[in-house]
Amino acid sequence: MWLRLLKGLGAALLVTVAGVAVFALLMQWLRPAENVVRIINQVLKLLSIGVGVWVCVGRGSEGGLLKGALVGLLYMAIGVGMYALLSGQSAPPSAYVADLCMGIAGGGITGMILSNL
Repeated sequence: MWLRLLKGLGAALLVTVAGVAVFALLMQWLRPAENVVRIINQVLKLLSIGVGVWVCVGRGSEGGLLKGALVGLLYMAIGVGMYALLSGQSAPPSAYVADLCMGIAGGGITGMILSNL
């Protein structure tokens, strides 16, 4: 189970790195507004979690809710930690908790859906 979790987490992180790279290039030409950047950031997080859960759980596997929630929690915990370390900024604790809850919910729901396919 732990190896599958690590594979899922690695896949989610790779999707994030690729997505951020592509989005950074697009930002040079499109110059989106700040609220658009925030929305795309959230969509990229959920997409990354979804791919990570798919790699971890697969179709029809047992325990999709728990595995998906764990992938989402670990992914968001790493993201929150990296943000705090690299940006030097501190968001309110409620923002960190909201991110963690979004990861748990998104991963758990995706895991449930994949388990029942």
